[in-house]
Amino acid sequence: QVQLVESGGGLVQPGGSLRLSCAASGSIFNFYAMGWYRQAPGKQREYIATIISGGSTNYIDSVKGRFTISRDNAKNTVYLQMNSLNPEDTAVYYCNAVDRGNMYWGKGTLVTVSS
Repeated sequence: QVQLVESGGGLVQPGGSLRLSCAASGSIFNFYAMGWYRQAPGKQREYIATIISGGSTNYIDSVKGRFTISRDNAKNTVYLQMNSLNPEDTAVYYCNAVDRGNMYWGKGTLVTVSS
């Protein structure tokens, strides 16, 4: 059974940084891609970034230049480094993984950007 566990959320001031982690129960090599989504208060879940097994990355425009997705295969973990955070980045952040058309989700970690 695939299990994804996010961690690293919390309260951060505007302009600050935070790094989220997503630990997988198995080797992330088995996934075609892993990524991050978020759901802000009163909004639908939104795609943020993805990294494929070959190393290519993709980001939505609103986080380009501020967020960086990366992976550590030895630790079976994907990260999201978030810099220059804005109050608009406040959301529950979710990790996901894709394997042969199947999608798996973590339970989310809350990020609050506030003074």
